Amino acid sequence: MPTPLRWFLFPIMVVVGLAVMAFALAGIVFVLAYPQLPSVEALTDYRPKIPLRIFTADGHLIGEFGEERRDFVHIQDVPMVMKHAILAAEDERFYQHPGIDTLGVLRAAYSNFVGGGKRQGASTITMQVARNFFLSTEKTLTRKIYEALLAFKIEHKLTKDEIFQIYINQIYLGQRAYGFSAAAQIYFGKPLKDVTVAEAAMLAGLPKAPSGYNPVANPKRAHLRQAYVLRRMRDLNFIDDKQYAAALKEQLHVKYDINDFGVHADYVAEMAREIAVERFPDNAYTSGLRVYTTITRADQEAAYASLRRGVMDYDRRHGYRGAEAYVDMTDVKKDDDEALEDLVQEFDDSDDLKAAIVLAADPKQVRAYLRGGETVTLAGDGLKFAARMLDDKAPANKRLRRGAVIRVQKGEKGWQITQLPEVEAAFVAASPIDGGIRALVGGFDFSRSKFNHVTQAWRQPGSSFKPIIYSAALEKGYSPASVFDDAPITISAAETGSLAWEPHNYEGTYEGPMSMRAALAKSKNMVSIRILRAIGPQYAQDYATRFGYDADKQPPYLTMALGAGSVTPWQHLAAYSIFANGGYRIEPHIVKQIVDGDGKVLAAAAPAVAGDESLRAIDARNAWLMDSMLHDVARRGTGARADQALKRYDLAGKTGTTNDYVDAWFCGYQPTVVGIAWIGFDQPKRLGNGETGANAALPMWIGFMEEALKGVPESYMEMPDGLVPITANDPSRGAVREYVYKEHLPPPDEEPETPVAAPEQQPAPVQDARPKPVEKKT
Repeated sequence: MPTPLRWFLFPIMVVVGLAVMAFALAGIVFVLAYPQLPSVEALTDYRPKIPLRIFTADGHLIGEFGEERRDFVHIQDVPMVMKHAILAAEDERFYQHPGIDTLGVLRAAYSNFVGGGKRQGASTITMQVARNFFLSTEKTLTRKIYEALLAFKIEHKLTKDEIFQIYINQIYLGQRAYGFSAAAQIYFGKPLKDVTVAEAAMLAGLPKAPSGYNPVANPKRAHLRQAYVLRRMRDLNFIDDKQYAAALKEQLHVKYDINDFGVHADYVAEMAREIAVERFPDNAYTSGLRVYTTITRADQEAAYASLRRGVMDYDRRHGYRGAEAYVDMTDVKKDDDEALEDLVQEFDDSDDLKAAIVLAADPKQVRAYLRGGETVTLAGDGLKFAARMLDDKAPANKRLRRGAVIRVQKGEKGWQITQLPEVEAAFVAASPIDGGIRALVGGFDFSRSKFNHVTQAWRQPGSSFKPIIYSAALEKGYSPASVFDDAPITISAAETGSLAWEPHNYEGTYEGPMSMRAALAKSKNMVSIRILRAIGPQYAQDYATRFGYDADKQPPYLTMALGAGSVTPWQHLAAYSIFANGGYRIEPHIVKQIVDGDGKVLAAAAPAVAGDESLRAIDARNAWLMDSMLHDVARRGTGARADQALKRYDLAGKTGTTNDYVDAWFCGYQPTVVGIAWIGFDQPKRLGNGETGANAALPMWIGFMEEALKGVPESYMEMPDGLVPITANDPSRGAVREYVYKEHLPPPDEEPETPVAAPEQQPAPVQDARPKPVEKKT
C-alpha cells in the first residue's frame, strides 16, 4: 500500500476503532448497568408531597403548610406560554430526542473530562427528572452515565407529556417552591394559568440555579436570566418581536413574603391548620389536604382593612414616637449602595407600612431608601406627623437623621412618615344562625405577633358585659321600664371581695331615677351596680354560664356589674349571637370541610342551627326585650354613631370601656351578622383619656359592617308570644308603652312594686318603647 494512502487511512482507522470500542464499551456498560438501575415506579405512580392548603369558603387560598410548597397541575392545564418558556430555557428538542440530546451529552462529558469534573454540562428535561428522583447532584462522569441510562428507561416507561408533567410539578424553584404552579403563586401571587410572557420567562430561568436567579434574593441576576430566556423564546419563534419587546419592558411585581396569598387571613389559616393537624396528625402536611374555612374573601378583607385603619387612627391620635432604630451607615457611600439593601432587609415590612432607611433629613425634607432599591422623598404634609422629631431639640435617641429606620406609607397625597403601632386589636364576625365565622383578624400583624387576640386574649369586658346583667334581671321579674337610682354609691369590702369601693359613672354625672332601658343606652354604672345587687351576684354568675362564659372568670361580686371579670372576643361573639338569634346558643366555628387531594370529603362541619329548642339559652321574650334595648344603645345611646354612620335602624349592640381606659370594645349585630371589636395593649395600660369603646373600637365595627351589609335589607326580630304591653310612668319623661312577661304582671288590684320609666321623651301621652321597623323607599 502506498505510503500516502497509508498515512491517510491510518487516522481514519484509529477513529473508527475508537468509535467501535466506545460503542462496545457503551454496550457493555448498558448490559451490565441497566439491570442495576433503580425502578422507575416512583415515576409511573407519581405521588408528590402536596402541602396542607387552606381556603376561604369562596375558594381563595389563604395558607399553605408543608416542607415542600407544591400545587400539582396536570399537563393539559399548563399554559402554552409556560411550556414554551421551559423548553426554550432547558430543552428545546425535548419532544424530538429519545431522552438524551447526544451532542449535549458529549459536550458535557468532554467538559467534565478536561475540567476535572468541575464544570456543568447540559441535561435534558428527562435527565433532570432522573437526577431529581434517583441521583445526587454530584458532577461526575459516572453520575452522567447513570443519568443517561435512567433517561432511556424513563422514556421507555412514560410518554413525553407524562415526563414533562412530572418535571413541571417536581423541580425546585427556590423560596420553598416545588413546581411551576407553586412558584407562580409564591413569586407573583397568581395561579399558573394567569402568568404573562415576562413572568413565565422569569420562572423558566429558575431551574438552572434557584438561589442564584431568584428574583427575591438576586433581582439583577434574575432579570439577566429572564432576558436570556426571552431571547431563546424569540429565536425559537415561540414569541414574536413585539411580544419580546413588551416582555422586556414589563414591570414585574414580585412578592417578597412567601406567605402573602392575596387575602389577609393569617390567623384564620393558623386556626384551620391546627384543626387539620389534630384530626389528621400523620399526613396533614404531605397528602394534599384542602381545608375550606367559613370566611369569605370580601368579609375578611373588610375586617382586616377596618381593623388596620382603626389601629392606625388611634396611633396617630397619640403622636409620633421617633425613629424605630438606627443602622450603621459607615460603609454606605452612595444612595444606591448595595449595602443599603442588606441593612433594610433586617426590618420586615408590615403590609403597606414600609421599612425605610433615612439617607438625609432636615425639617423640610427627608430622603429614604426602601427595600428593592427605591428612594423616596418626603416633604410638606408627608412630614407633619413626624415634624417634632426632625427638630434639633428632639431626643437624640429618637430624632430622625441619617441612618434612622422609619416607616413610610403611600396614600392619595403621596408618601408620608408613619410608624408601627404599639397597641393591639381584634375583630371577629359570624352568622348568629349557625356560628360560621365570616371574618377574623387576631391582631394588627401576624408576622409580628402570632398571638390570636380573638381566641387567646382574656380581657376585662367592661360595660360590654352589662347586657348579661340586664338579661338576668329580666328573668328575675324586672322589665326595661323598671327604675333604679343613678346616684353615687359606696360598696363595702364584703361586697367587692377586696377593698371598699366608690364607683362612678364614666362622665361623672348622675341623673337620679331612670329606667333600665335608658340606663343601658347611656351605660350608667350606678344603675348596673344596683341591678346586680338586687338580683344577687351569685345568680348573675350562674346566669352568665348560659352564654358560654366561664364562671371562674366572673367572680360573684358587685364589680361584675362593670365587667371586672375576664372574657375573650370569641366568647363575646357566642354570647351576643344569643341576643341576635332569639335566645339560642350556637357554637362559633371556622372550618367548613376538609377534603383530600381528589376532592373526597374527609370531614365536614355539622353546626347546630338557631331554632332548635334544645339549644335555647334564654327565654325568647328575654331575647326580644334585650334586642329592643340594645337597639336603643345603637340608636340613641353610647353606640349611636353606628346608626348614624350606616344609616340603618336594624343595628344593636353595646360599647365597653374598662376602668381607666385599659380596654375598649364594641359588640354589636344586625340579624344576619354579629361582630366583636376590641382594642388594647398586650401589657395592659391606659389607652388614653377619651379612648372609649365608642371612640376606639366602634369605628372598626362600622368599617366592617359598611361592607358586610351592602345590599342586605333591614330586618327585625319578631315579638314572641307571652309578652304583654304595660303603660309605664317615668318621673321625668311621662308615660310610655313597654312590654313585660305575662307572668310578671302584678295582680289587677296591686300597683307595680317599682316605678317604671320611659326610654325616651315623646310628646304623645303614651308611646311604644320597642323598636319599630322603618320602611325605606327603594
